[in-house]
Amino acid sequence: MKNIPNITFQKDENTTDFEFINLTTLFDKLSHVEDHNPTQPHRISFFALLVVTQGTGSHQIDLIDYEIKSGTVLKIAKGQVHAFQKNPNYQGYLILFTESFVLHYFSKSSINLISHLYNHYLFSPISNEISLNETFLSQLKSEIQEDNSVTQKNIIASVINIYLLQLERRAKTKVFEDYNPKHLDVFIAFKNLVENHFTTTRNVQDYSEMLSISRKLLNQLVKNITLNTAKVYIDNYVVLEAKRNIITTKQSIKEIAFEMGFDEVTNFTKFFKKNTGVSPKVFKSEVNQ
Repeated sequence: MKNIPNITFQKDENTTDFEFINLTTLFDKLSHVEDHNPTQPHRISFFALLVVTQGTGSHQIDLIDYEIKSGTVLKIAKGQVHAFQKNPNYQGYLILFTESFVLHYFSKSSINLISHLYNHYLFSPISNEISLNETFLSQLKSEIQEDNSVTQKNIIASVINIYLLQLERRAKTKVFEDYNPKHLDVFIAFKNLVENHFTTTRNVQDYSEMLSISRKLLNQLVKNITLNTAKVYIDNYVVLEAKRNIITTKQSIKEIAFEMGFDEVTNFTKFFKKNTGVSPKVFKSEVNQ
């Protein structure tokens, strides 16, 4: 949605698909960012790892505030909406890498891992791994300080890959034991389709046809992973997008409804209230108190 800034990877001659940023340096520049306010929700078109080394604070991902401290790592996926806190009082590093970086330097199995590990239905976006983070950051810094070579990005990708594998191994879920990898791939494809087409259709049959599988099978796969039907998943995503825009936009409820794909504002109001218990107007007034 256009109301939430869509932030692309900021390329320069030295950083085309990967960047390693000291948070202290980043925070000093927050108030000078011209294209968006980093302390307000903004959607990223790349992957991010926020690794905290000192201090405490919070970070918002998809309207949820996560408490962070020394040892915390937050995984922010491509397409997610996040925001830094105002006047942050913690230190650490932000690692950014694009989808093209993943596709170019990671193996197929690692690409699947990225998709799974960054899926909040399967893994929590937050972990606390002090010793693991220290080793990871040390290896990454060491390689970045080396003279640039044709192998440098391959090595950096390998360091990130090993780190993500270790995070997956330490995760409390048994996702790879409990679910068929092919089913996970279908679910992720469904998830991506919903994110791209939710303003034009909320019909499960449409998505099953896009995936070339039966509606029954799609419902079964989605329910196995999310414990809800495909229709509930779609509606929940639409509600999340509606909340994002109600909170961050100055547009009227009517304007938001039309941008969300509803032909009448009354239909949007009924949909929102059915899924949240309150009308969009009441929700907006509550968050603005």
